[in-house]
Amino acid sequence: MALLITDECINCDVCEPECPNSAIYAGEIIYEIDPDKCTECVGHFDEPQCVVVCPVDCIPKDPDHPETEQQLLIKYQALTK
Repeated sequence: MALLITDECINCDVCEPECPNSAIYAGEIIYEIDPDKCTECVGHFDEPQCVVVCPVDCIPKDPDHPETEQQLLIKYQALTK
């Protein structure tokens, strides 16, 4: 399951550089996550780095993009080829 950034985001800029897949980008109002690039850091880290550094806890799982750990690993492998 990809992650998403909610409107509680304070645009603190700490999440974007932590994403190993460059899935996080500045949207029109708040940062956003590209679900096609988000692997929840599977393949890179044990937990999503954006969630670890977020000071306001505004990065939950995206219910519109459910994925298993295996699907996230396959996506990671495709992105890192």
